[in-house]
Amino acid sequence: MQLLDGNLCAEQIRQEITQKVDAIKASGQRAPHLAAVLVGNDGASENYVAFKVKDCAQVGFESTTIRLPDTVTEDELLAKVAELNADDGIDGFIVQLPLPKHIDENKIILAIDAKKDVDGFSPVSVGKLNLGLPTFISATPNGIMELLARYKIETEGKHCVVLGRSNIVGTPMAVLMSRNTNPGNATVTIAHSRTKNLKELCLSADILIVAIGKTEFVTADMVKQGAVVIDVGQTRVPDTTKKNGFRNVGDVDFDNVKEKCSYITYVTGGVGPMTRASLLQNTLKAHQAR
Repeated sequence: MQLLDGNLCAEQIRQEITQKVDAIKASGQRAPHLAAVLVGNDGASENYVAFKVKDCAQVGFESTTIRLPDTVTEDELLAKVAELNADDGIDGFIVQLPLPKHIDENKIILAIDAKKDVDGFSPVSVGKLNLGLPTFISATPNGIMELLARYKIETEGKHCVVLGRSNIVGTPMAVLMSRNTNPGNATVTIAHSRTKNLKELCLSADILIVAIGKTEFVTADMVKQGAVVIDVGQTRVPDTTKKNGFRNVGDVDFDNVKEKCSYITYVTGGVGPMTRASLLQNTLKAHQAR
């Protein structure tokens, strides 16, 4: 078993981006600028945005965090999105999800200018992805593709099972793995909680990508010997033995599954850092396009 080190690969990506940003500044241009809109005080979202700010500082990006109360109205948030769309000093921005229940997330996503949609969630980005056209790719799937590429994991002709069908991870992941690219050229099955014979299907996977949002859902008896397992899930569960009172648990029962894998990610230091690195790549792309 070899651990897929997202921290290591993300650091490589940040170093590559830093070199490009240094060249941009040397040419007299301004640095890329990423903004993040954070609504409310969700702990996980707070941490994630804080990491993004740190990442931007490391590679030489400008960054702005816009904090809004969880009482913000949908119209007020839409007005802020319109303001960011029109700001020529910002190359890309994200509205951190999830949003409060009184706000329609789809309406917010639809309002983001596709040229600044560095999260890759807009219909334009999704449509171009499905057509195989250059676009912003959703950061988590793109990060997983980078991880596979940098570890030179063979995907052509392999059976890839994507467990989860969200528009953010599962569906774009399946598209990317099936495309005529490297990594890619896999035979892909999308499965979910209502899939029949789910255990048997997972056992047939050479590559198993798990984004189902259920802690330790994938157990050792669901994994083929020698499979590649990518765990996208991350859930905080109470743990009195930890100083902060919780620990992060993935969608895969790591301790028992790892013994059957050729490669596997861990809940921390795996997919998460690659997601953040992909967001930086998209922001650089947005800056170059402008």
